[in-house]
Amino acid sequence: MKPRLRGPALVLLLLGLFALPTAGSSYADDGKPSVALSGAEAAKGADVTVTGQGWRSNALLMLLVCGQSDPDNGVIGGTNSCSNADGQAVTTDAKGSFSKVLPAAPPPKPCPCVVHVATVQGEQAVVDTELKITGHPVAPLPTATGDGKLAVLAEPRLDGSSSLLTWFGAPPSRTLVFTVGNLGSAPVKDPVFQLGTSHGVFAPQWEDRQWKGTIQPGQKAEVKLDFELSAGAHGDYQVSLQYAKKLLATEPWGVDRPWGVTFFWVLLCLVVPAAVFRIGMAVVDRLRPREPKRAGPARHRGVRLPDVTVRLPKPGPQPGERKKPPAEPGQGPANRTTAALPWFTPDSAPTENHPNRS
Repeated sequence: MKPRLRGPALVLLLLGLFALPTAGSSYADDGKPSVALSGAEAAKGADVTVTGQGWRSNALLMLLVCGQSDPDNGVIGGTNSCSNADGQAVTTDAKGSFSKVLPAAPPPKPCPCVVHVATVQGEQAVVDTELKITGHPVAPLPTATGDGKLAVLAEPRLDGSSSLLTWFGAPPSRTLVFTVGNLGSAPVKDPVFQLGTSHGVFAPQWEDRQWKGTIQPGQKAEVKLDFELSAGAHGDYQVSLQYAKKLLATEPWGVDRPWGVTFFWVLLCLVVPAAVFRIGMAVVDRLRPREPKRAGPARHRGVRLPDVTVRLPKPGPQPGERKKPPAEPGQGPANRTTAALPWFTPDSAPTENHPNRS
């Protein structure tokens, strides 16, 4: 007699079956984008349902079947190893999930093959899931040789702004931001770019700038390189970028004049002469010979005016005035009549003969 499963045990068994991963699945538990296939193997031209989770919401994705690839090394031959004519595009929903039917078209390169899912715009995300195509030739993966081929996919830009110190002559700095893609058949690891700046008709001065990261064939990456000019630099500059002695991009840059330095020199030309004049006058005043001091009361120097002798007119007898007798001998000059003041005239002097008029 076979044991029969009761209600709770049957529910647990069904939940366990649904929890099992399907063949060819690559779901991740860490929240990263993942892709699952309806089958790990498909015949040529057969339909394969591709589902994904953990992608950005409303993101446009491209689905391709690529040969000469595996999940670890990616698409070694780039998009030239994929069946581009049978590719499919899909947009994720608000939760970052999607489901799309993709034909297992044989790629131009032999297997091992993968279903290549990558974002078209925005932040790059790529997931490769292994797929076996029945009847398609299989060959070992080629050995990666060379440095790869990098090309700029979008117009570069300069990020950053000038500060107050730059206005006073500090070295101006910027960040060159650009997007490169690997068009070769080998991954590029930690590429070294040459960054050059030129002013006017002068040749660029190249400096090596290493970017940390790996760019797989057919993938792209955003690169940011920091650089700065010399102190006090101003005018029209040109920023150039090259890789493996091949010029990738150029970007003009107009640097403002450091007006703070000009203001400083103008102020210096006004302050320094005034300070030198004050110091010189102080030195002259200290080195000037001093007059020796003399004993006794201090004498004031001044303009000496000549002595002026005021000669008063001799008063004569006035009309109606009695004539005084001459002085007797023996009387001194104290008995003599005092002469009238010069500013009093006979008509205006207050005398008895001239009473006040009403």
